Amino acid sequence: MTESPVGTTQIPAGAPGIPTQQVGIPHHPESPLWTATILLVEDDAGDALLVEEMLADSELDSALTWCKTLGEARTFLRASTTPVCVLLDLHLPDAHGLDAVRQILETDSEAAIVVLTGLEDSGTGLRAVAGGAQDYLVKGRLGPEILSRAIRYALQRKEVERAAAALRANQLMAQENARLERGLLPVPLLRDDLFRARARYEPGRVHGLLSGDFYDVVQTADGTVHAVIGDVSGHGAAEAALGVCLRVAWRTAVLCDTSHVDQIALLEEILVAERSDAHVFATVTSLVFPPDRRSVEILRAGHPGLLLRQGTGVTWVEPEGGMALGLMPGMGRWPTVDIPLSPGAGLVLFTDGLFEGRDGPESRLGEEGLLAMAQDNGHLPASAFVDALVAGAAEGAAPYGGLADDVAVLHLAWGSEDDEH
Repeated sequence: MTESPVGTTQIPAGAPGIPTQQVGIPHHPESPLWTATILLVEDDAGDALLVEEMLADSELDSALTWCKTLGEARTFLRASTTPVCVLLDLHLPDAHGLDAVRQILETDSEAAIVVLTGLEDSGTGLRAVAGGAQDYLVKGRLGPEILSRAIRYALQRKEVERAAAALRANQLMAQENARLERGLLPVPLLRDDLFRARARYEPGRVHGLLSGDFYDVVQTADGTVHAVIGDVSGHGAAEAALGVCLRVAWRTAVLCDTSHVDQIALLEEILVAERSDAHVFATVTSLVFPPDRRSVEILRAGHPGLLLRQGTGVTWVEPEGGMALGLMPGMGRWPTVDIPLSPGAGLVLFTDGLFEGRDGPESRLGEEGLLAMAQDNGHLPASAFVDALVAGAAEGAAPYGGLADDVAVLHLAWGSEDDEH
């Protein structure tokens, strides 16, 4: 093997070697171009010597690696660990024309390519650029400055192409993830318009549509309405996936006519089986609205209380409950509590992210602050009431970093949309 160092007067005509040498491009730490290697693929020793002399006279002050055949060049590219700019002749013993460009890109899709053509082959050079090369140069018009600039621009264009391709891939992945997450968001399963469910869902996870908070509403064939809201501890993708798992399991249990308490016991079993860490737990409130509309059965497992709306008045309701799911698996006891419902009354369920945001340097909104805000907005219809709670909590927390936790709010009431107050 032979090497063509900078400053030699000739390139040996024998079989060239393919040692790796770095290009002497001035060091710019913010750019990967300074570590690039120049690879000349040219079977004519005279043309190779001309390229070497121009590089020696250019501002690159660079060494290069010379290969006579495309096969040797591909071997070099497979072993290279740095960015490569390939100066590629299109008339080689083992490749011809645009096929040489294709084979280089198949071997190393990250390589920048500058095609070297004859005066009569400028059209081929343009086609090579369309086929994946970054630039082309006519051999008879080469000069040190032109060659140096072409190498720099080719490496930079390739870097831009890589960044653009990565951005497109990330965008496509983000779009696909968003479609998947939207498909997992709950859609209340109501059989008629005799019950109203209004919800807001604000994941704290950056760029996420799902969080560890979950809710669902299902009306069974006998007219009974079942509702659940829950909060998986933590804020990552694993917690979001677990929240979806629990919601789907809850809906399945309801549709299979599983008793109220057994639904919660089943959720705990699934949480313990699916959680990624033994310290992960979940709080849950589950409600059953019998079709007579006179009462609601409430079961709480470590979850916050709820708001009861009657006319324009709002009160805090916190029935007796049991421990959160997963804290002491198999040991939980969750009593059910019935409370009466007057005509038109509504219940508002939420996760703790709604009231745990800061509203001062050393204070949080808290349950009392949330109740006061709810009472101030008690005259609003259901959807506007929910929006007002979320907006008020977010506005109060804005000067102190905003709402860092996930937020889910669910407004439930008998009646058609015409009855909504």
